[in-house]
This record gives sequence, structure tokens and C-alpha cells, in this order.
Amino acid sequence: MPECQNIATIDEVQPVPEWLTKDFLREKLSIHFKDPSLEVTSMTLSPAIGKGENFASVMTRVAVQYKMGSDQEPRTGSYIVKSSFEGDDFANELMEQYDIYTREMEIYDKIIPKLNALLEEIGDPDKMFPQTIAVEFERSAIVFEDLSQRQYIMCDRTKGLDMEHVKLCLRKLAKMHATSAVLNEREPGTFKGYDRGMFNRHTNSYRPFFEGLLVACSNMISQWDGYKYYADKLNALKPKLMEYGKQVFDPIEGHVNVLAHGDFWVNNAMFNEGPNQHPNDVILIDFQYSCWGSPAIDLHYFFNTSLSEEIRLHQQDELFQYYYNIFAGTLKALQFQAKIPSLHQFLLHMSEKNFYAFSSCLVQAVQINDKNDDADFHALMSEDERGLNYKSLVFQNEKVQKNLKRLLPVFDRKGLLDHRD
Repeated sequence: MPECQNIATIDEVQPVPEWLTKDFLREKLSIHFKDPSLEVTSMTLSPAIGKGENFASVMTRVAVQYKMGSDQEPRTGSYIVKSSFEGDDFANELMEQYDIYTREMEIYDKIIPKLNALLEEIGDPDKMFPQTIAVEFERSAIVFEDLSQRQYIMCDRTKGLDMEHVKLCLRKLAKMHATSAVLNEREPGTFKGYDRGMFNRHTNSYRPFFEGLLVACSNMISQWDGYKYYADKLNALKPKLMEYGKQVFDPIEGHVNVLAHGDFWVNNAMFNEGPNQHPNDVILIDFQYSCWGSPAIDLHYFFNTSLSEEIRLHQQDELFQYYYNIFAGTLKALQFQAKIPSLHQFLLHMSEKNFYAFSSCLVQAVQINDKNDDADFHALMSEDERGLNYKSLVFQNEKVQKNLKRLLPVFDRKGLLDHRD
């Protein structure tokens, strides 16, 4: 069932950016509210997320008291400031290869307003994204509304989403994908350069992460009775893991390509919950790894990181169809000029990218890890003893092991564990 995450103290989670001051907030809020007389009288900082919840940015919640207008009545507000890791040369050097901060700032500053306008064009009232207060390119920072003030919460990442939550996510994701395809058709070149997803043709900087997880998984299952066959297959797969991942992210001419979220899992969706945990709405967040490519990038990743196990095993066909109907319907409503694939064609396109279902399953071991004392970017990306120990640790999770025992035979029957050369 959805529930709020436990948040540690700010010193335990992340350092506060030195520039995050009253003067910075006064400047951004005065522009947002179009009131140069706005004055910030106080602010309180706290971590927006707990340790182990995010590895690619610093998330700070800022509670502000301010005055504006002629009446000067005190007002309060709460905002989320998302910024880069300052002073961490290891993290910044790796992330620079993926250009994650510039890309996300551009998406919030330039792309999202256009996607919102396309939905408004067809009278669709859905809101897909949080309100942006400010984009600060100089400091690689974005200021958002604090969705918790509107009773939006992050679901427990260690538990799979139920069907209501999953379909709500897919509805918004399908509309994001469809509007981006239309935007690219109407404004060719909009997404030129959006080619640095998790796997891409520019860098292998995240190779220690993906290969490390593969090796840790293989080492663990080799100790299980009857699973040496799968361990041997994973070991043989290691030299081709990065290439097969890149093939997933390569756009295919003639397919409907979209702006893929690139990291769409339960922690990048915030839900407004109604009575008895029936969700009223969801907002999509975190576009650092967004890229131009197949909708399969998001669908395989989401299905294999964030669904309850019974849904993942038995209801994916239903979910692909549910997504497709909204995706194709939105394209049609926006008078998309290129050919819209039939459901059959769409499913064939998804199957061409099936390898991402397997590699996403490896990533899930990190995402649902509940032993977070050593969880940080260094542990994920390094190949030293600490990094190897952390990657081994995440596969000690009983839920991860249960999932693998059920899924490895499924992936093997689909040929996803085969060395293709």
C-alpha cells in the first residue's frame, strides 16, 4: 500500500548547496510571482528524500515565509530545490558524460510547456508534470512546487504497485510520449541531441554499474541448486551487455519514437491518494535520463522495476494494450501525420526491445534494496571492494531472489539471456 517515505536528517543525506540562501529564493520567487518587492523573511531546509532514494542529484525541501504586495501579510510556501552534487568530482565526472543536468533543465524550461500546450489543444485536462518555479542554468538547479503540499506522496519503492496505480502511471506516460512525438513532427529537430540515455553510443561510464550487477547476480545464483545453467549464461552475456543495452536505446526508423522518460519507476511518480489508497492522480518527475527513442524504454523498465510480482508475471499483455489505446488515441486526437502502428505492430516493436526487461530486472535489485547505510553514487559506480560489496548486498534481498527464481526461466525462454553472436 502506498505510504510516505521515512526521511533522515539533512546532514545524513546530503550537503546543502552554499548558494541556497534567502537572497536566491527571493530572486526566484519575485520573478515567479511577478513582484519585485517580495521579501523572504525566513526559510527552513530539510532533505526531500531519504538515503538510498536518489543517486543522481541533491533534493532539498525549503519551507519559506515571505511577504509580497502592498498588504505585506506574511505568506508561507514550500518548494523542492533539485541540484547537482557539488564538490563530488567522481560523481560529476561520470554524470557529465550523460549531460543529465542540462537536459533536465531544458526539458522543464522548454519542452514541458509545449507538451502541456498540446494536451490543452485537444481539451485534455490531465496534468503530467509539477509546476516549475525557476530553472537556474548557472547553478544546475531547478525549483519546483512541493507536491506534498497538495497531498502527493511517493509510494514505497520496496513494494510493487497495484493495478490502479500502474494504469494511472501508464495513462500519463502514454500522453507524454504521444505529445512528444507530435511536437517533434511539428517542430523537427526539437529532440536533436537527446541521445544520452542510460545506455548510449557516446559513453560507457555506467559500465561498472551494469556489469557489476550482472556479475553479482551471476555469483549469487551460481550457489543455488539447479541455477548454474543460468549463471553460466549471465557470465557469457557480460561482454555484450552494454552493446545489447545500446541497441534498446537506438531509435528505429519507421517506428514511432518518443521522448522517453528514461528512468521511469515508482520513485519518479508522485500520487495523490484517495480513500483506501485508491489513487486520484499521479505526477511524473525526474527527467535527467530522458532521451529520444522507443516507448519500450519506459515500458520495459517500469514493468520490471515497479509492478507487483503477480501483475508483472501475468498481466503485462493487458497493460501494453491499455497503454497503446491511450497512446494511439492521443496521437490521433493531435492529428499525428505519420503512420500510427496497429496494436499488433506496436507489440512487435516492443518485442524488439525485450532485452531491456532483463537488464531492468537487475536494476530493480538496487531500487528495492532496504539496507541503505552504504547506498551512494560511489557504491553504485565504483569497481573497488566497497562497490563490489554493495552490489553483492542488493542481491541478498529475499524479494530480489524470489523474483529472479521466477523470472530467469521466463527471460531464458524468450532468448534474452543468449549471446547473439
